[in-house]
Amino acid sequence: MVPALRNDDIVLVRWGVAPKPNDVVLVTWASRPGQLSVKRASHPVDGGWHVVGDNPFASTDSEHLGPAEVLGVVKARLWPRPRFRL
Repeated sequence: MVPALRNDDIVLVRWGVAPKPNDVVLVTWASRPGQLSVKRASHPVDGGWHVVGDNPFASTDSEHLGPAEVLGVVKARLWPRPRFRL
């Protein structure tokens, strides 16, 4: 998710919120149970949401894994550089 987020950033997630297109979201995929990822919501599809990473050259997203289940919407980066608009 570079440049919006980097490894080890601490974020505030609002669980169970319905995403809107372009929201940064916390997701999981049926094909990778137990793995959590942060991606950008693109649009709803049958079975979940189509999500993409901000870095097209180093991102595994719905193009490879199919629809994602959105668990919550990232509302802010808290650490190390606080930011409320991602």
